[in-house]
Amino acid sequence: MERLPTPPGEGTDRADGVGESAYTAAATVDAQGIVTGWSEGARRLLGYEPQQVVGRPAAHLLAAALGESARLDAPGRDRWSGSVAVRHRNGRLLRLRLLANRRTHGGRADEWLVVSAVAGRPDGLGDESLGEWTFTQSPCGLAVFDADLRLVRANAAMERALGFTETEMRGLRLPDIAPRPVSEEADRSMRLVFETGEPQYLQADIRPATAPGPQHGRPTLLAPVKDPDGQVRAVCLAAHHRAQEPPARQHALLQADVGARIGTTPDIARTAQELADAAVPRLADFTVVDLLDDEVPYAPPAGVVALRRTAVRSVLDEHPESMAAAGGTTVYPALSPVAECLAQGRGALYATADLAVARWVGEDPQAARLREVGTHSLMVVPLRSSDTTVGVALFGRHRSPEPFTPEDLWLAEQLTTRAAVGIHSARRHIRERTSTMTLQRSLLPQTLPDQAALEIASRYLPAGNRAGVGGDWFDVIPLSGARVALVVGDVVGHGIRASATMGRLRTAVRTLADVDLPPDELLTHLDDLVLRLSTDEAVPGGAAETAGGIGTTCLYAVYDPISRRCTLARAGHPPPAVVTPGGAVYLLDVPAGPPLGLGGLPFETSETELPEGSLLALYTDGLLEARDRDIDEALDKMFAAIARPAQTPESACDQVLTALLTHLPDDDIALLIARTRALAPDRVAVWDLACDPADVARARQLATGRLAAWGLTDAVFVTELMVSELVTNAIRYGRPPIQLRLVHEKNTLICEVSDSGSTTPHMRRARIFDEGGRGLLLVAQLARRWGTRHSPTGKTVWAEQSLTGSE
Repeated sequence: MERLPTPPGEGTDRADGVGESAYTAAATVDAQGIVTGWSEGARRLLGYEPQQVVGRPAAHLLAAALGESARLDAPGRDRWSGSVAVRHRNGRLLRLRLLANRRTHGGRADEWLVVSAVAGRPDGLGDESLGEWTFTQSPCGLAVFDADLRLVRANAAMERALGFTETEMRGLRLPDIAPRPVSEEADRSMRLVFETGEPQYLQADIRPATAPGPQHGRPTLLAPVKDPDGQVRAVCLAAHHRAQEPPARQHALLQADVGARIGTTPDIARTAQELADAAVPRLADFTVVDLLDDEVPYAPPAGVVALRRTAVRSVLDEHPESMAAAGGTTVYPALSPVAECLAQGRGALYATADLAVARWVGEDPQAARLREVGTHSLMVVPLRSSDTTVGVALFGRHRSPEPFTPEDLWLAEQLTTRAAVGIHSARRHIRERTSTMTLQRSLLPQTLPDQAALEIASRYLPAGNRAGVGGDWFDVIPLSGARVALVVGDVVGHGIRASATMGRLRTAVRTLADVDLPPDELLTHLDDLVLRLSTDEAVPGGAAETAGGIGTTCLYAVYDPISRRCTLARAGHPPPAVVTPGGAVYLLDVPAGPPLGLGGLPFETSETELPEGSLLALYTDGLLEARDRDIDEALDKMFAAIARPAQTPESACDQVLTALLTHLPDDDIALLIARTRALAPDRVAVWDLACDPADVARARQLATGRLAAWGLTDAVFVTELMVSELVTNAIRYGRPPIQLRLVHEKNTLICEVSDSGSTTPHMRRARIFDEGGRGLLLVAQLARRWGTRHSPTGKTVWAEQSLTGSE
């Protein structure tokens, strides 16, 4: 890939953003060094638009190569900072201070976040003002004592802790302000700070005994305040008082804070990890989430239970509490707390000294590991969504000294319920998507029919997003006279309903194609069908605009290898692309009819001649509708891909998809590429016949002679019978002119008799003593298939028979 474009001219500058507000420039880089994200701040700093950078190597932004010490892919590296020279889009060189952190999801490294702070214009805030505000508003109680151990400063938090204002306390010693033994101890420790210059620590509460709240274990730091020469001038007392929200209030805040972060994606493993991340460290010191392979109604029966470890999180590195890694299987004994809570369908609190835990430790090495790391309190909470159990979460504490409380259990149940709903929804989506894809693929052609007119390849790709599988379809339908129909369509919407509608429309198209309707008439009948279906399926309050397939697009094309002409009509569908044998690429000019289901609007037919060896590409709009490019750019890419020489339509399909798909498609894609073939003139014989019964014998004679020339003597008997019956019917019931045509296509022989009449022949049951009425019955028995097609000038009755040992 070429270096990013830079106009001529270079200069070295600082990225200080003088004259504008401060901002942060951020970019994300994947493990291969490719830029995957580009913030607005990055655009302001370096001048590159996201589309100029995303997808390119990050190294192309550098003005000079980095040393080994700056490589983000160094083993074991999770963060880096340093100064690098980068190139602005206008050519200037900027020296930036960068900070890079590896971001992970579920224990797996995904990408690097690289940021750079850009200073803005002065805002009038000096260091002295910020320092004063920080001291005054700090949530920790702060007080400063001079060399005589008398208070000279106190912030608001310390004023609240001691019950006096700074003015009231200034000049007094701590034992005078709060006469308690701990104040005397603090006074002595402050003297040590002056003598040694080292900080001192107290695990005591300096507040008066009358102060509200518990009176225990408040860490207090006594730190020296030194001048530039290192001489201690004062002592700063910092009392780290934790905010004492009521437990219910704390849990409500935690639930509101982290609850919204659970179930943000349809990814099951991601949702489980979000639950574990939300619980540690604010609720527990470690959390594991184990899921059932198959969801069960209510609760699983009591007994040994096997679950799949899906997420692990711990305050300790390498999460030593878990013996099984994410993705591994964990088996819990029948009497373990986990199995019992799953069977009972409710959460429970345990201390490691409880009998149930002690029994579990004796049976399961996993439980013994929990005790080894010092776990003293456990919570086991099933993951339940409505009446369905999807798994279980185990919470533990070993670093935090407080045991779990019923309020903690309530919070854990709220978080696990949110995760269970997300997991259950994701699994339901997976099941529905699987069912829809199964239905979709069962309704699409499993194999393409054997025919000689076209060499065909097809591709179908379902949408990769949560919307689900749509209703795109394609079809290849052999018609009479060696012709082939190509169909591509797109039903509006996604899911089971769209697939079912697609199946009905595909069946309707095949039925109408068997009647040999012209493309415009076929789409007109299909339009009427969609209108009827939408009326039948209309649901009050439902999406009437898509009911029954309203808005479906369709392209129907018929190719005749004898005349090499292609007849097409489309209903709101993108036009097909053509590649001539000489390499020219263009879109066929097919009149754009309305989408199906609108009713009352006509469809027009377009006819064009295609040279033998031309490529014809039919596709749905999902191929061109990519999130990272517009339609014109996608068309250019498709033209370039399809114009490249390809040995077969299969390789042409691969070339097109490779060029246009850089990620999973946002919509379904159906692609049909056909290479045209032509039937040699010597494989077709045509004769005009007189409307005279005496000409039937001549017709048999002409057919027999042509079969002999083709070397098809074995087919003479059957062909004579067919010719006799079809020509006789045309003379007796049709109107002149009458024409006989024989077509030899590989292992198929087609016999066609045309006349200008419009009456369609039908088989009828002949009685025992009837002299006629058995001709078409005889033809139907001898032919592989037969039928009638109408044209503006009359009708053609045709019959096909299979040949053996012929080409």
